[in-house]
Amino acid sequence: MMRFKNTYILAVFLFSMVTISAQVKSDSLRSWKLKSLYSLSGTQSSFVNWNAGGRNNISLIGSIAASAYYTRDHIKWTNDANIALGGIKYLDNISGVNLQKTDDRIDLASTFGMKLSQDFFLTVAAGFKTQMVNGYTYPNDSVVVSTFMAPGYLNLALGTDLRKGDQFSVFFSSIAFKSTFVLDDSLSKVGAFGVEKGETFRQEYGAFVKMKWNKNLAKNIEMKSKLELFSNYLNNPENIDVNAELMFVFRVNSLFSATAQWNVVYDDDINIRDSQGNFGPRTQFKSVLGIGISYKLENN
Repeated sequence: MMRFKNTYILAVFLFSMVTISAQVKSDSLRSWKLKSLYSLSGTQSSFVNWNAGGRNNISLIGSIAASAYYTRDHIKWTNDANIALGGIKYLDNISGVNLQKTDDRIDLASTFGMKLSQDFFLTVAAGFKTQMVNGYTYPNDSVVVSTFMAPGYLNLALGTDLRKGDQFSVFFSSIAFKSTFVLDDSLSKVGAFGVEKGETFRQEYGAFVKMKWNKNLAKNIEMKSKLELFSNYLNNPENIDVNAELMFVFRVNSLFSATAQWNVVYDDDINIRDSQGNFGPRTQFKSVLGIGISYKLENN
């Protein structure tokens, strides 16, 4: 277990160091395009003698979306970070869930490419995903079903990348590695997230495709989309892992904005219990709508 923890720590350390070291090189800052968006959105609902029913509550979601793109000669290096955490707090005295998580993600991605032709690059891609706090099987908030690094995913791939500026890219790799970490004893013991019972790590080999399309639809409307597909060569290659995201940012002015985000996830190694008590792989869907304050930083 310690060996895999050290692997994780080393991977995150290297990712952080190369990103930070690149940003502090002021002599090559003109080759970097830096962009970050900090946002905090929320809702508050209260009811007094409300015939239709409802529970007094307040919810907040904070997020950071940052990118650092480097372009020089035949080199293209992109770094993206998306971090979010949110929850809802019920303010009444009704028994049940009082605090429930509504969003929780750490998503880091980096690609380093060497130009082969006008739009094609030979590229090494890396990605890391996990969450920050415990997840529960609501309304039962005593059973932990996920936590930090349980699961944690580290992906590495070598392939070709078709790029059209910074807005559109398609990456394909037939040499891809997907590492799943379950560094929680209780979840490891039951073989959660596809690891063998009692193990903390699983390695998969397969093919990987990642498509990104970001576009300004109007002066104050920005669209971001991402689709990731992974097929395990050695275990049911026809059962493709899917991770899709679509987000719209509607900017009212320099301070206020609204967001609409949808996520679809399917992983054949993740078993989920449905409302009928059936246990097995399921398509996961998440929708987040919010309005609040945001602050954007971007170099020219």
